[in-house]
Amino acid sequence: MNKVRVTKSFTFETAHALYGYNGKCKNIHGHSYKLYVTVKGTPIQDPTNPKFGMVIDFGDIKKIVRAEVVDQFDHTILLNINSPHKELGEHLLAEGHKVIFTEYQPSCENMLLDMVQLIRPQLDASIELISMRLHETETSYAEWLAEDNR
Repeated sequence: MNKVRVTKSFTFETAHALYGYNGKCKNIHGHSYKLYVTVKGTPIQDPTNPKFGMVIDFGDIKKIVRAEVVDQFDHTILLNINSPHKELGEHLLAEGHKVIFTEYQPSCENMLLDMVQLIRPQLDASIELISMRLHETETSYAEWLAEDNR
């Protein structure tokens, strides 16, 4: 049976700070992130199925990624819980701001790996997560490929 890849993109705004970094990114700053999620599967062959001809409904991808990533990360500050930023983050939380404390350095690469772990378990067994790409800026991104992680 023929396999098809399907990609959906998402945008969200997130701030972060890189603890111990030796450049500007040690300061809290934000990005307009763009996330591309690509899955692979076989189009549904049952003509009585309302999703006949689809690998996955784009709306289903949207529900998963919005719930697991966009709604969580959008307009949020990501801070490494082991950094001195923790005290500032706790103050911001007390003031009603959205803060996520991570066990990892909130680099683009680590954020992407976190997002893979959030999305992959939500997919039906017949759908394979093939790749994810997280653009931190227009010209800079991290990419995860399933084939590199087997």
